Amino acid sequence: MDIARHYDEIVRCNRCGFCQTACPVFRSTGHESGVARGRLALLRALIEKHLSWDRELEGPLFDCLLCGACTANCFAAVPTPDLLIEARAEYQEKVGRKAVHRLLFEQLLPYPQRLHRVARAVALGKNSGLSQAARAIGLLRIFGRDLARAEEIVERFPRIPWRRQNPPGIYPGRGERLRIAYFVGCGVDILQQSAARASLRRLRRMGMSVAILDNGCCGLPAWSYGDLRAARRLAEKNLNLFAALNVDLIVTDCSSCASFLKKYPRLFAAGDPRRAAAEAAGAKVRDILELPDAPRPALKTAEKPPLRVTYHDPCHASRGQGLVAAPREQLKNLAGIEYVELPEADWCCGGAGSYAVSNYELSRRVLDRKTANLARTGADVVATACPACMIHLAYGIRVHGLNMQVRHISELVDKRGPPVAA
Repeated sequence: MDIARHYDEIVRCNRCGFCQTACPVFRSTGHESGVARGRLALLRALIEKHLSWDRELEGPLFDCLLCGACTANCFAAVPTPDLLIEARAEYQEKVGRKAVHRLLFEQLLPYPQRLHRVARAVALGKNSGLSQAARAIGLLRIFGRDLARAEEIVERFPRIPWRRQNPPGIYPGRGERLRIAYFVGCGVDILQQSAARASLRRLRRMGMSVAILDNGCCGLPAWSYGDLRAARRLAEKNLNLFAALNVDLIVTDCSSCASFLKKYPRLFAAGDPRRAAAEAAGAKVRDILELPDAPRPALKTAEKPPLRVTYHDPCHASRGQGLVAAPREQLKNLAGIEYVELPEADWCCGGAGSYAVSNYELSRRVLDRKTANLARTGADVVATACPACMIHLAYGIRVHGLNMQVRHISELVDKRGPPVAA
């Protein structure tokens, strides 16, 4: 990797500071090194040999949430998150990769069965209280400074992964035409299983058949940490799976997965056969937010007054895919729902995958701002479409004692409609 080849993009930054107004990290710290123009100045200094590659770069390069708010507010449209990914990749080559990342990206995420076994072990420790005891005596610190505190973010683990209960295979649907493949994200499979159940019911209403895939990780975690080789290997494995499918759509209920699956072509050079396969697969990928549910008689609801619902935009849905209006329209069309807009709805919640494991304090500051905005809505439920966001929002709600639930949008749509048109 060589960040120098992006020099012309980096110097497009005119240092105007508009990125400051939108950056959750800068608004939490006030440090110039934590905003796009500061990070771009760092990359320029590296290219111009004013700085050397060393471990002191880890903070400025890796504490960015990659939410994309800076680019959305940049007149020059400098793609700072993409440039930081390239810089992280060069950092991995010149400074070194962490052993925990090699374990995660090479030995666990490509293999669903291995990940399931680890998840069951974690569930045993979490649900029995063993992990809390380990945290109390400091044992978890061997895995990183912040893991001991971040361990409390997930309240409870389901004992059995969702795909152990719903084996991969083809399930009949009630639709007339569509053959749908359900790409099951790691977070939904292991943690957010009620979302998976609701999404499968929705897809079976839409499709003539639904194939639950035995897919591995989409590759986004590896990509985000700059391990581009691991991301390509994960993508290639999924592309081989997709090539064997005879389906019309590949649907996922994780906006992070959907966004990255659509971007698979960028992982491979022009002329690479894998790029053509990625383009063919990407044309079939849909975020479940893009698919309206099949109309049916709305179920009667007991809530009086109506359930008050707000919506948090996952970064990979709003800026990653441009899906802003669709989820709001879905929610507003449901029976027994009073929709209320969330202030700063498209601000990152601080979840960003495993961000809190290595940046717990900063993640909490970003989350506190989001939670304060949730409290202002007076909502009963906050809906979203990203498992990482769901986990982090639920943590913020618990910490701040809000009387609010977090639900995947599929859970609400599955339960409440939309109604049959008159």
